[in-house]
Amino acid sequence: MSDPLPPLVAPGPPLTPEQVARYARHLALDPVGEVGQRRLLAARVLVLGAGGLGSPVLLYLAAAGVGTLGVVDDDVVETSNLQRQVVHGTADVGHPKVDSAARRVRDLNPDVTVRTHPVRLTAQNAEELLGGYDLVVDGTDNFATRYLVNDTCARLGLPWVWGSVLRGHAQVSVFWAGVPGGVDLRDVFGEPPAPGTVPSCAQDGVLGAVCAAAGSAMAVEAVKLVCGTGRTLLGRVAVLDAFDATWREVPVRARPGRPAPAPARAAGTVETVTTPDAPTDLTPAGLRDLLAARDAGTADVDVVDVREPGETAAGTLPGARLVPLGRWADGTAVADLDPDRTLVLVCRSGMRSARAAAYARAAGVRDVRNLDGGLVAWAREVDPGLVVP
Repeated sequence: MSDPLPPLVAPGPPLTPEQVARYARHLALDPVGEVGQRRLLAARVLVLGAGGLGSPVLLYLAAAGVGTLGVVDDDVVETSNLQRQVVHGTADVGHPKVDSAARRVRDLNPDVTVRTHPVRLTAQNAEELLGGYDLVVDGTDNFATRYLVNDTCARLGLPWVWGSVLRGHAQVSVFWAGVPGGVDLRDVFGEPPAPGTVPSCAQDGVLGAVCAAAGSAMAVEAVKLVCGTGRTLLGRVAVLDAFDATWREVPVRARPGRPAPAPARAAGTVETVTTPDAPTDLTPAGLRDLLAARDAGTADVDVVDVREPGETAAGTLPGARLVPLGRWADGTAVADLDPDRTLVLVCRSGMRSARAAAYARAAGVRDVRNLDGGLVAWAREVDPGLVVP
C-alpha cells in the first residue's frame, strides 16, 4: 500500500518556548517539524508491558514528547529483569513495574501524562483499555495477549505496533486491518500456536541489547504513525539477527476471506485539540515572489535574519533586519513585530530560523514563514551573488 499513512492525531496547541527548546531537534527535522511535534504532544499511546520491549518504547516515546502514555503491566520487578528492562532500577525490585516505569517517564519528561494500569489485559477489559488511546504498542511476551490485542484493535479500528524478541533475534511490524491494504497478526501467523510449543525467553534466553534495538524500532514506527510521515512497517515484518548483524524484511498480505475489520479511526476522535496551521516554509522561489509583491506594494512583509551580527557582514536579503535567535528564545523579539505584517525568518541553512518561527508561534504570532534551506538555498537558486559564510 502507499505511504505515508494519514496522521493519527490532530495537532495540539502551539508549542511553549520551553517545548521549542526541548524538541529543537524534532523541529529541525522536516518529517516531524512543528506540526508533527504538536501531534506527538496531543497523542495518547498505550504501551502493553513494561518489560524488555516496553522499556525502550516508553523511554523514547516519553523523550519524543508523546503527551499521554498508558502503561499496562500487572507484574513486579525481579532481579532477572534488570538485564534488559532498563526502565527499572535495582531499588525497584519487588515493586510494581507500572510504578517504576511511571516514575522514570515523569523524570525524563514532565510534559508527559502517565496513566498506569496495573492489570492483566483480558477479554473483559481490552476494549475499555485500548479504546481510550490513539495507538497501541505491544511489548508483551505471550501469544494469548498478542492475539487479544490484534482482535480488539481490529474491532476498534486502531493501529498497533508489534514486537517480539528471543535469543539474538527480533521481529517488528505494524498491524492495522482497518485501512485499505492493511494487515493484521493473523495474516502473518494464522492461529496461535499450542501452549508450550514455542520456547520463552526464560527458557532460551535473550540478549538484552536486542530488546533495545527492537524497542527503538517500535518507537520509530509509533512516531511515524502519529505524525503521518515516512514509510511504516505496515505490510512488512522487519527481522533482526543481532549475532549476524542483519535486518531483513518479509512482505505480508491480507489472507483471503478475512472478516471485514472496523474502519480506521479518524484523527482527532480521542479528544484531540485542533489549532491553526503551523509556520509555513517558503521555497526560495516563493520568497522571491513574496519580496516582489512587497516591492510592488501588494504585500506587507517583515523579513528578519536571525543570525548573529558577525555572520551578516557579507550580506543578507534585501530589506532584512537583524534579530538574533537569542531574542526569539527569550521572547523580546516579539515586542517589535507588527501583527498585520507577514513575518519571514531566515538564517544560513533554515534550521535556526525554523526554531525562531516556532518561538514566534508559541508567543502568538499568527503569520510566520521560514525560508526552507536558508540563505544557502537562496544563493544557489535565486541570487548567486550573495555570499553566505
